Amino acid sequence: MRFEVDFLVLGSGIAGLSFALKVADYGKVCIITKDNASESSTKYAQGGIAAVMYSPDSYEKHIQDTLIAGAGICDEKAVRITITESTERVKELIRWGTNFDKKSSGAFDLAREGGHSEFRILHHQDNTGFEIERALLERVKSHPNIIIKEKQYTIDLITQHHLGEEVTRHRKDIECYGAYVLNQIDNSIDTYLAKFTLLATGGNGNVYNTTTNPIIATGDGQAMIHRAKGHLADMEFVQFHPTSLYNPLEKPSFLITEAMRGAGGILKTIDGKTFMEKYDKRESLAPRDIVARAIDNEMKVRGDDHVYLDCRSINKQEIINHFPNIYAKCLEIGVNITKDMIPVVPAAHYSCGGVVVDSYARTTIKNLYASGECARTGLHGANRLASNSLLEAIVFSHRGALDCISRLKNVEINTAVPDWNAEGMVLNEEMVLISQSVKELQQIMSNYVGIVRSELRLQRAFNRVGLIYTETEELYNRSVLTPKLCELRNLIANCYLIIKMAMARKESVGLHYLVNS
Repeated sequence: MRFEVDFLVLGSGIAGLSFALKVADYGKVCIITKDNASESSTKYAQGGIAAVMYSPDSYEKHIQDTLIAGAGICDEKAVRITITESTERVKELIRWGTNFDKKSSGAFDLAREGGHSEFRILHHQDNTGFEIERALLERVKSHPNIIIKEKQYTIDLITQHHLGEEVTRHRKDIECYGAYVLNQIDNSIDTYLAKFTLLATGGNGNVYNTTTNPIIATGDGQAMIHRAKGHLADMEFVQFHPTSLYNPLEKPSFLITEAMRGAGGILKTIDGKTFMEKYDKRESLAPRDIVARAIDNEMKVRGDDHVYLDCRSINKQEIINHFPNIYAKCLEIGVNITKDMIPVVPAAHYSCGGVVVDSYARTTIKNLYASGECARTGLHGANRLASNSLLEAIVFSHRGALDCISRLKNVEINTAVPDWNAEGMVLNEEMVLISQSVKELQQIMSNYVGIVRSELRLQRAFNRVGLIYTETEELYNRSVLTPKLCELRNLIANCYLIIKMAMARKESVGLHYLVNS
């Protein structure tokens, strides 16, 4: 089937939903989501959203904290835009129905996390993302101009490359006309045409064995941009959250928010000794890259599978009030965090790089925008400052929406786009071929392209991913498409991009940490 809308939104997290709400008064909006609408990385964001709300905090303090965490790689213009617009965007979330925790005085109960010089993290207990997702979804579902289509898997962006060689030969720029989408309900491949398309497809954490990302985070948007010959950058900067719950059989890994260290949690070895003082004067409140490397090193030197986060000094009532989900989750595995230390291990958490966008969320492909974790705005540089990601998403979705609205009357839907060509795709291959390749990729990335890297490990990873790529392309070209096969293909593209950019960066900086081979 063919569908025509003014705005096509790929993804239903904070980036996609906030953009949809902004543009819906100006045209028809369709939100495509590969799972249920509520299933996004936003939903799993525990700690909160950073914004300047009160004195003595200031925009300049938040800007400097972000630049320091980014290790000199941040785009300062992007940083200043994001931070100076933070207050208004957060107020908008509140107007849309998001509830942030408050003190008895009525003021926001702001938290402080690693790398922040002030208390500026707005939160809703320990499930802030879930609360934001709830509020935005309620608002979106009540808007008459927005339709949400669940269980729809976006295969590829539509550009002039799909219009035939004659058209492509005479075009130097690239233009997006919409997307081809696999309907998981009836297995049809539909054509969605739009004046503007927003990529809000989230991160790529599932290239690694251990990740806090939901299983849908397979770097689909980044891979689609790569195939469409758009620009990506900084993919080598993968943030490992220092503290995910050590529970090897569970996927995704359960996140122990950084706010617990902000509240007084202390990292310790298995024999109960502190160690962060050896690595940074800020100890357990150092930025995430430093903490993750410190934990990784302690585990390797000692041969331990995990370290501990000791939260026993935090008032029990504060734990129950502020971290009820973490308290309950730990109890499930027999850990009472008011009496016992929490076993934790680093896990792939956030990609600082991705699809290159400008200050209005425009990609290098005409009429295609990107926001959220799939985008590389320049805000994070080599290392994301805690709780800046939700803020980045709403700021750049807002700016992208403004740009789309200003250009709406000058853009037409291209109806000359052909439907998907499934000729030659006749086989349903054994699922084991796909699942085994995914496992191999995750092992390769975790062992060779993780927290600590070397040129030898990177080259070995590059060679092995290349073999899996060749096998998968042969499979893809003869198979009936399924989401799992498409996800594998996208994971391979993300692995390739991460490795290639890591190989190109010869110095250690931020999250990219090189040792001698």
